[in-house]
Amino acid sequence: MEKQVAFQRETDFNFNWKFQLQKDTILPTNLPLTDNDWRDIRLPHDWSVEASFDESLEGCTGYLPGGVGVYQKHFKSPANSSEKSTFILFDGVYNNATFWLNGKKLGENPYGYSPVYFNITDVLTSDKENILTVHVDHSRYADSRWYTGSGIYRNVKMITINKLHIPIWGTFLTTPNVSEKEATINLKTTVENELSSESNFTLSTRIIDNEGNEVAQKSDDLNLPSSKNNEFAQTFTVTNPKLWDTENPNMYKAITSIIQDGKTIDEYTTPFGIRSLRFDKDKGFFLNEKLTEVKGISIHHDGGLVGAAVPKGVWKRRFEELKACGVNAIRTAHNPYSEEFLDLCDEMGILVQDEFFDEWDYAKDKRQNYHDRHDDYITRGYVEHFQKWAKSDLTRTMLRDRNHPSVFQWSIGNEIEWTYLHYRYDTGFWKDPNNPQASGKYWGSAPILTPEEIKANYDAAEKGEYILTETAHKLAKWTRELDPSRVVTTNMVVPQTSMVSGYADAVDISGFSYRNKDIAWANKHFPDKHITINENPGTWDDLKHVRENPGVFSQFMWTGIAYMGERDGDWPAKSGWGDLLNLAGFKLQGWNYFKSVWVDEPHISLGTLPIADSGFKAKGVSGQQLPENSNAYNWRDSNMHWNYKDGEMVVVEACSNAPEVELFLNEKSLGKRKMSDSPDRLFRWTIPYEAGTITAKAVYEGKEITTELKTASKPVKLIVTSDKTSLKADAYDVAHIIVQLVDENGIATKTENTKVEFEIKGDAKMLGVDNGAPENLNDFQSNSVPTDQGRCLMILQSTKKAGQVTVIVKAEGFENQELTINIE
Repeated sequence: MEKQVAFQRETDFNFNWKFQLQKDTILPTNLPLTDNDWRDIRLPHDWSVEASFDESLEGCTGYLPGGVGVYQKHFKSPANSSEKSTFILFDGVYNNATFWLNGKKLGENPYGYSPVYFNITDVLTSDKENILTVHVDHSRYADSRWYTGSGIYRNVKMITINKLHIPIWGTFLTTPNVSEKEATINLKTTVENELSSESNFTLSTRIIDNEGNEVAQKSDDLNLPSSKNNEFAQTFTVTNPKLWDTENPNMYKAITSIIQDGKTIDEYTTPFGIRSLRFDKDKGFFLNEKLTEVKGISIHHDGGLVGAAVPKGVWKRRFEELKACGVNAIRTAHNPYSEEFLDLCDEMGILVQDEFFDEWDYAKDKRQNYHDRHDDYITRGYVEHFQKWAKSDLTRTMLRDRNHPSVFQWSIGNEIEWTYLHYRYDTGFWKDPNNPQASGKYWGSAPILTPEEIKANYDAAEKGEYILTETAHKLAKWTRELDPSRVVTTNMVVPQTSMVSGYADAVDISGFSYRNKDIAWANKHFPDKHITINENPGTWDDLKHVRENPGVFSQFMWTGIAYMGERDGDWPAKSGWGDLLNLAGFKLQGWNYFKSVWVDEPHISLGTLPIADSGFKAKGVSGQQLPENSNAYNWRDSNMHWNYKDGEMVVVEACSNAPEVELFLNEKSLGKRKMSDSPDRLFRWTIPYEAGTITAKAVYEGKEITTELKTASKPVKLIVTSDKTSLKADAYDVAHIIVQLVDENGIATKTENTKVEFEIKGDAKMLGVDNGAPENLNDFQSNSVPTDQGRCLMILQSTKKAGQVTVIVKAEGFENQELTINIE
């Protein structure tokens, strides 16, 4: 087969930028800026993560600052630019960004999460250097309930194309009929003619599989008047298709060409997957007609020490860990993520619930959630722009994202009910509108009113200028107009009112947030509605609801990975709530727990916790099962070590999918525990600590499985490892360098810590350091960090220069260790 040469539309525009922080929010009027107070940077860039943590700042965004920054890039016009059209595409700028080229304002984009592009053809100058300037006003630095980052924190591209072309996001591909034998592909392609005359052309599309084979082709001779655009449809049939799913994420490409006089003048590549989605309110979710349990997590968009400017390799490491414990879906809480993020989900087989907004008509309190209770400048957020910009932000996001096979649901909002005050009062739980603390035990209680009573309260309640139901229907309508092939959902935190008010009627699937108690009630009173879980704490109760209610097909635990922010008044804790991975991407005990539940292969692991820290009320006796009446059942971040004080009472928890587990202390059996006697699928013993080895043994489908924890002695050595031994010389690729303290027997020492210093010899960039602990206030962008649990992380990034890089790791009292990375 003849090798096809890729058509060049896009140019990487991330390099050779300059940046400076401003002292005020005043938009510069004398563009371009001419002073010399610039820093050379490359994008993506997050300036907030460069700063030190500061207790005087806000915990809601992780005790890091915002501010005002200006970016500039000097560049020459593309060749033959007068004969072509040129665009600049920004995948995300946080936030309140204004864009200029050569002193002329191109436009603005207040939302920090939506992509935006500008046609710069008429502003380019060919006789001198062009100056692109981006002003970013994040002076309202506490404008969110989590860490946002600041700056041009996603990729930028220059796109240069023929005057007759397929515009940015100009294709929409669906696979309406899918089977193992045959699949139908519908492709809609927009063509734009910016020429002064009518154009005749051939629109030709080739479907290419993941091995480079052409599996379908279609060409149409078409015509387009001057200064017009039109959408053209093409349909293809692929026999014996390789389907996309979470285990086999097979990808295809639709390569669409515009041809005139036998010459290709434009070419647009649409990556896609062939797969079918079906949601049945009584049976659940079917991917390619296979009943599929959505084992989902919610995450925020920061990547720990890299802030919001997350390299693809950082996400990849995290995704590999998540998939290994059974995760097959991610909810983008609570806003659109980057194109690169979705590309990786496509490639690795991760379903995505693509969420648009955390606020609509009214603001949430950025410090304490619920409704806004402040008018201070620093907390003013997207609500200020929602009425004007919501449709535009939603549209641009969907046009960018709707060809990704990983995206299987659109979510129009998250826990929006908090901001319409009467919604929670209508349930009968909140008695006093002036006392938000009078919750009436809402979180642990089933509904106390009938739907009719709640509806009467809703009808009688005083409404504001905006009605939640009306806004929901508007957003859902815009969504379906752009993509009728996927379902629309939302995350309901007061579903009792949402079900009776008409809010649930706006969406295809009602996703409940921490309200498992409402599922049976909703199924009884609203049998025509499809109910599932869109946010939950990640407990066995959530899993039981999925498995005991056929229509409930999903859970999205809060959260799969720890994130910065949402810690009002919790200094020094700047982050928290990672169920599976901590802020540095290290595994937590929850990773073991969910693997034991989600993955059908042998698993056994151990966690330990002093009973004083466990939440259990009883003192416990060696070999005795813990009491049923304790409120401490459910997994927690137990320790993965066996180092305590002699005689200290310790709860030992075994995670396993075996029916029975036996525990040994120094080869002496402490008895067996059965799954049938374990209310949350954790096998527990309470024993006095004794140095040595604890071992858990079980039999899974006839095969013995075992695990152990050994007492570690004083650390004597640093063990340094990397997830990669070589990197691409592309200035993007990253390696995760991990340091662990070990004792003389090579056992990881997790109860003693030291300060670790990194030195780099060679051409590479240190992105930062972390140990993953919520209370770690060490600067991320440093060359040293204290360990936590005896470990720490440094992320190394390549440059464009090939060669060998040596990482030298130092700590007082330990021999230096070296690790070599080849940059190729």
